[in-house]
Parts: sequence; structure tokens; C-alpha cells
Amino acid sequence: MDTILNDEIIEKISIGDIVYFSGILFTMRDMAHLRAVELLRKGEYLPFDLKNRVIYHCGPLLKGLKVVSAGPTTSMRMEELEEELIRLTGLKGIVGKGGMGEKTLNALKKYHCIYMEFPGGAGALAAKQIKNVKEVYWRDLGDPEAVWVFEVKDFGPCIVTMDSRGNKIR
Repeated sequence: MDTILNDEIIEKISIGDIVYFSGILFTMRDMAHLRAVELLRKGEYLPFDLKNRVIYHCGPLLKGLKVVSAGPTTSMRMEELEEELIRLTGLKGIVGKGGMGEKTLNALKKYHCIYMEFPGGAGALAAKQIKNVKEVYWRDLGDPEAVWVFEVKDFGPCIVTMDSRGNKIR
């Protein structure tokens, strides 16, 4: 599927589904979540648009602008800010590792979003599916914490472990 998602597409996706993406994927870890939410709370705009997009909890390893590894990071670290990021940006998909909590699950249901897990330890596989670095934002946070905008082809497998109806695996 293209990484532009809408409610109609989201409603067709259920826990246990295996999803592959082609298109644009944004990386966001702890510091990027914090900066984004702080800016949006002040009524400022982000330099990128997450509406109907997918974020990836990932701190990629790059050599120049070539992605060497892009495995998922533990998503639970973003639990306190995820609901607010979903609500304020309109994002529709989150990819990470290890699941998320009840606060995020409730936000997924309320705002029609899904959470997917990419296999841990498969950073080299993810890197092969990243075809191009389109942009990078907030590099002052350090490369792992910056927001990388990747063009991906058949990115996955992403296993839906929390859907937009409040269902979860685990």
C-alpha cells in the first residue's frame, strides 16, 4: 500500500495482518516526538506534514546519506507523547517494536490509526527497502533522533499488533 492512509484503508486493516509499504516513511524517536509536540502545543507548525502518514520508531545508521541499518527501536519509550502526536498531526500509522500501552491503543481507536511491528534484529533488511533519503529534519538532535524522510519500496513485513478498533495482540 502507499504510505498515504485514510480512514477507509485503516478500517480494513486488522490485528495479525501483514502490511508492506511503498512511498514515504518518517522516522521519529523520543526527541523528535518531544520537539514536535512542544511546537504544536505552542500553535507552531512542523516543517513536515504527518497527516495520513506513517512514522517509524527508528534511529537509522547512515554512512553519508546511505542507510546501512534501520531497525526499529522500542516503541514504549514514546507512550507518553504518542496520543498527542496522533491527535495533533493526523498521522495514521506507527511502526516500531515491542508494542505500546493503553493510552496509545485508545488514541488509535479514537483517531483511526494503526500500530505495526517490524521484526527486531532486521535492520539490514529494512535498509535494503529504503530506496532514497528524501529529506532530514532536526539534525541538531543527532542523527538517530533526527526525522528522516525515506522513500521505501515494499517496506516490511509490518505486523499489525494494534488496530483502529481497539484490538491488540498480547
